[in-house]
Formats: sequence, structure tokens, C-alpha cells
Amino acid sequence: MKSLKNPDLKEWAFLAKRPSKSIAELDEIVDEVFDNIRQKGDKALFEYSLKFDKAKLKSLKIEQDELKTSSKNISKKLRNAIDIAYSNISKFHKAQKEKVQKIETTSGVVCWRESRGIEKVGIYIPGGSAPLFSTVLMLAIPAKLAGCKEIILCTPPDKNGKIDPTILYVANLVGVTSVFSVGGIQAIGAMTFGTKSIPAVSKIFGPGNQYVTAAKQRAQNFGVAIDMPAGPSEVLIIADKNADAEFVAADLLSQAEHGADSQVILLSTSDKMIEATQSELKKQLKKLPRKEVAAEALKNSLAIQFKTENECMLFSNLYAPEHLILACENGDELANKVVNAGSVFIGKYACESAGDYASGTNHTLPTNGYARNCSGVSLDSFVRKITFQKISKKGIQNIGPAIEEMAEAEQLLHTKMR
Repeated sequence: MKSLKNPDLKEWAFLAKRPSKSIAELDEIVDEVFDNIRQKGDKALFEYSLKFDKAKLKSLKIEQDELKTSSKNISKKLRNAIDIAYSNISKFHKAQKEKVQKIETTSGVVCWRESRGIEKVGIYIPGGSAPLFSTVLMLAIPAKLAGCKEIILCTPPDKNGKIDPTILYVANLVGVTSVFSVGGIQAIGAMTFGTKSIPAVSKIFGPGNQYVTAAKQRAQNFGVAIDMPAGPSEVLIIADKNADAEFVAADLLSQAEHGADSQVILLSTSDKMIEATQSELKKQLKKLPRKEVAAEALKNSLAIQFKTENECMLFSNLYAPEHLILACENGDELANKVVNAGSVFIGKYACESAGDYASGTNHTLPTNGYARNCSGVSLDSFVRKITFQKISKKGIQNIGPAIEEMAEAEQLLHTKMR
């Protein structure tokens, strides 16, 4: 993890850039995979599973029997932990339901808005070496609460063609409609165009690497909406001199181990805090089962010392992190200065892992600077908000003259009242 001290303001924009692959390179790969799926359907999916996942599959769909019996492979302790997370995530997202408010804008004119669940949604769950079953909770729970009729889940198989049993267990628990063994760009393509096995969906959700992100963005060209252009995981921590270096290092590593293309940032006014955290990183890294992945991510990561906490906040808002941890005694005060962030964690005990798993907030968040203009997934992500108006004879008489006058000014005379 590279350390910097009081970088010049002119350098900030460069330091806030994420490591990334060539967009042209990514687009070329996505186009090739998408074209193959449109032309060959399931056959292309089987070929890509063999090529990328080293899995020779006989079927893409996971049968209901396998979903129902998956609990046998899950320890009671883990099932209890999942139950706690399920309860908290459900409470937080259920509270986001809006009550219908009918507003009489003019006497005889009543307007209101109602939410309708998107009928068919697709969920992408990264798998492989780090099967993110927690993301199934984060996406399927609000989808069910929103009233989505079909929830399609795609996740990559391991080399034996199997999906992690915990992903299957959670999918069954939360009511996912169908689960398919397909990952990467090809999963996004399948949910975009539809194949014999996998239905096309109206909106695709879920995190992934830069390839998956590029595929999701390209899906929009074919009329499929996405949750957000989220990519590799990231966290930014602002730590004061009284923060616990052991905690800070643990939070940095918890994101670094997500993937080699993840990025973690530490900001502090204290050089001693930065030094202590760097020391802790080396110590804790040795104990991680995914230490090679985390070590690679740390190569693209920064520890920056600034003169004031205000400068730390200014840089954070420029960077617009997916996760922002305020490990400071005045965390509440600094939280009021947050402009751009996906999710904020206040205080040294508010570890990022709490939001990842069980506090209740959603962990599907904007990355790569998109927190400047995108929100994390919520109940609203799974609904369409439709407006209604009911107008009486008296109501149309009240607003009719205004309608006629405005239509005439726009030279749309056919709308003139009869």
C-alpha cells in the first residue's frame, strides 16, 4: 500500500482514479460473447462454462430438489447467522415501502403515485473462489418485498459444475424463482437476450468484476435496465489519531480480499496512525486465506496523510467511495459533510463487514466513482412508480382553460378542448 503525504491539490484527481482495463478491450470481449449468445443460445453458454469455468455442464438450470435439499450442507450455526441477516435486511427494506398519498391539486383533480414491482428481474451472484451468498439476501429480499413475480438468479459453477450450497440454500430461503449455472459476461448476455433455458429479464442486478460491469452497461443498449454500473469493491477510511489501527487494517483487508482489482484507501492527519495501520496490514495479511488476492489489491491502494480532517473529507467526496468508514471521535460531525458515498459507517465499531452481512442496509452499492450520481440498491430499485390522476367534470372545467392556452402556445391545437 503506497503512502503519500500532503499531496498537492492538482494531484487529487489523478489519485482518485481507479485502476481499470481499456474500455475498448472490454467492449470487444462483451460484443463477441453477446453475439455468440444471440446466435447459438444455450450452446454458447455451455461452451463458455467449459472455457472460463472449466466446467462441463449437462444442464444450466438447478432443479428444485437440489435447492430444497441444500440445507443439509449448511451448518446450523451458519443457518442461524443467515436468519439474523434475513430478519434485519427485511426490516430495513420493508420500512422503505411508501404509503399512497392522494393529492387534490385543484378542486376535482386528484393525483397520486403507486409502486408496481418489475415483473421479471435477474440477479447476478459472483461465485468461484468467493461465493457471495450474502448478495442473494441483499437482492432477492427487496425483490420479493417489491412484488417482483419472477426472480432469475445466475451464478458461475465451480470446475465440477456445482454451485456453492449456501447460495442455493439462501436462494430457496428467500424465494428465488429459478437458479442457473452460468457466470460472467455470458450470464448477463443470457438474461439480456434470453435462451431456451434462461428467460430474458427487464432489469439486471448484482455486482461483478469489470467484465460483468461492462456487460451490464452494454445490456442497456438492448432495452434491459440495470441497478447501477458497479464494479470492483472499494472502501475509503478516514481515521483520526485515536482510531484502532488493528480495526482499520481489518476493514481495509476485508475489501482487498474481494478481488485483485479491488481498491482500498486510508486517509488520516496522523502519520503515526498510517504507520501503525501499515504494520497491521502486513501482520494480518499473512493470516488471510485469500492473502494473494488481497496483496494484489493493496498494490493499487493508497494511504494518504492530509493536514486537516476537512481535507480528508474533500478528497473523500472527490473519490466518492462505495464504502466510507469514519473511524473518528467526531464521526457524526464528519458524516454531515458527506456528499458522495454509497454507504457510510460511523465510529470505530461500525465495521464495513456489518453492512456487508447483517446490519440491514444493502451492500449492493455504486463503485468506481458512481456514488456521485447513483444510489445503492433499495426497495425502489425493484419497482416502477406509476402516476395516476382522476378528474371530475368540475375538475376539467377548472383546469381546461389552462390546458387550452398552453396547447395553443405550443401549436398543438388538436388538444384544444371540445
